[in-house]
Formats: sequence, structure tokens, C-alpha cells
Amino acid sequence: MRNIIYLEGEIDREAAAAGIRKNINFRGPNVIILACAIIIACVGLNVNSIPVIIGAMLISPVMGPIIGFGLGMGTNDTELMKSAFKNFIVMVGISIIVASLYFLVSPLRLNNPTELLARTRPTIFDVLIALFGGVAGMMEHARKERGTVLSGVAIATALMPPLCTLGYGIARLSLTYILGAAYLFLINSFFIALATFFMAKSLGFEGAKVTAPQLNRSRRVVAAVLLVMLVPSIVSAVGTIRDNNFETSAERFVQENKTIGTSYIFDHQVNLSGKNQTLDIYLAGEALDFTTKQLLLKTAQSYGLHSDQIIFHEEAAVQSINKNEVIRDLNDHYLKKIQELTQTITELQIELAKYKAAEQAKAAADSTASAH
Repeated sequence: MRNIIYLEGEIDREAAAAGIRKNINFRGPNVIILACAIIIACVGLNVNSIPVIIGAMLISPVMGPIIGFGLGMGTNDTELMKSAFKNFIVMVGISIIVASLYFLVSPLRLNNPTELLARTRPTIFDVLIALFGGVAGMMEHARKERGTVLSGVAIATALMPPLCTLGYGIARLSLTYILGAAYLFLINSFFIALATFFMAKSLGFEGAKVTAPQLNRSRRVVAAVLLVMLVPSIVSAVGTIRDNNFETSAERFVQENKTIGTSYIFDHQVNLSGKNQTLDIYLAGEALDFTTKQLLLKTAQSYGLHSDQIIFHEEAAVQSINKNEVIRDLNDHYLKKIQELTQTITELQIELAKYKAAEQAKAAADSTASAH
């Protein structure tokens, strides 16, 4: 690829290459910073806190070896590629060990790990994020007047959360979390490096000469890895889009058909787990007769829902309307939900109290030891 001429006066290739080489090493302060960032990200995932996860990504130095490897590919610098790859392995090893240890000793249980689950289903959209994030990151390294772009790239490409999720999978011996998180991390890393490679070529970074056979071999390797990375992510993206379309259609169907004669939908649940999506509808008022149900199912088809995807729950419905009974059934339904939530809160409070007691005991022991 040719040099981008109109950016010539704004690019400092030597400073960019020197800065990238400097940031690939993982020793001393970088190791401590990485371990701290991993723990912060793990805590964020553990408590389902997006701001905490973002904070971890801001201080993490994990992009250094990845961009270094991409620059090495772009300039045919074998030594830089080897050094970047070694440091990449060190980075991954430290991250996985720290994350695994955290989740092994963490007293907090994950009842609804939505942020962790989000790191186990990589799609083509993650590919696009990593690709454009890599382009922005390399451009920030190369331009003379640097700003805060790298911080934004660190957040967008999200390299830390997959490593934490991988550690969680190891700590809980969950193959689903391990494979999903590892795949997402590899996707992010590969496409950041690939974007760096293309930008190094585009911006005219000088590199060593290679023979035609070496160039062809490199292209074949990149193409093979690209295929391995892309195909599963495209399949996953199709599933994600399908689930999103079903959930949107189901929500719209429920909202626009709340009342059915003398019956009404007082609650619903969209289930996307597994291969089949279903919509559970909870009815109150009079029980629906066969004809009314068929009309409702026919209406659902106009929203893109199949009749076998809709499950009716009429425990709160009666053959003839009795307002007191309907109110009682509704109260029982929501009381049960409140009791379940209360029990969960109580269990979390107990676990937190144990954790605080352990911390206080440790602090007291340390204070006694320092006094002697």
C-alpha cells in the first residue's frame, strides 16, 4: 500500500517506531500496572459495573505488544515480531493467572453475570471494533501531536475483560467461558495487529526487503488465520442479530396486545438461551378459549413470531372474572419475586459480612504484628 501523501507533514515515523518498541516490554512497573488493571477489571465484572471495567481498560498496557507485533509485520522486522510475541505471551500469562486467582478467592457470587456473558459470544462486530481501533491506535502513535486517542482505543477494543472472563472460566472450570473469552481476546488481538500492519504499510514505515516466496508464505498464513477468525464470528453475529430481532418483535407484540377481550397480559419473559427462542406470556382475567388463542397466535405471526415460540401461562386467569381473585393472584406472583430477590440480597449480605470480617481480622493481625 502507498504512503498517504497528504499526511506527510503530520507523521513522525521514527518517534512512532521508537515509542511502540518501548511499550512492548512487560517487566518492572508494567507488570505491576497490568496486575492492578486485571484485578480492577475482575472486580468490575464481578459486580457487573461498567464504569469500573472502563477504568481498568484505561490504565492497562496490554496493547503495547500487539501493536508492536503489527509494526513488525508491516516492516518485516522479525526480531521485533519475536520480542513482541514473547511479551504478548507474558502479558496473557500474568493476566490469566491474576484473574484466575481473584475469582478463586472472591467471596462474591455471580447471580446475573451479564458483563461476563457478553465476553463469551464474539461476533463480526467485535472484528470491526478491533480493526478500526487498531487503525486509530496506530494513527495516534504516528502523528506528531498526540492527544487522548489511545485511551479511547483501549476502551473500545476491550482487551482486558476477555482475559478476566477467561480467568473466571478457569476458576469455575467452565469450558463455555474459557473458549468464548479466549476467542474474543484472540479476535481483538489479531485484528488490532492486522490494522497496525496495514497502517504501517500505508504510512510508509520503512522495512527490510523480503523475497517473493517469503512474502507469499506470509500472505498465506495471514489469510488462513483471517479465515479461522472470521467464520465463527460471522456465524455468531447471525445468531446475535436473530436473537435481537426476536426480542424486539416479542416486546412490540406484547406492548401492542396487552388487552385481549376480558383478559390481559400482566407479565412476559423473552428466552433466548439455546437454539429456540420463546416468549412466555402470563395472563390474568378470564382464561382464553381456543378460538381467541388461535387469533392471538395468528396476530403474533404478523410480528414475525411462530406459534410454537409462544407459551401461555394462565395460572392467574379464571373462567369468570373475580377481581379479588385476580388481585390476589397478582399479589402472589409479585410476592414470590420479591421473596426471591430478598433471599438473594440476604445471601450477598452474608458473603459481604464474611469478607469484611476477614479483612478486619487481617488488619488487626497486621496491626498487632507491627506493634511488636
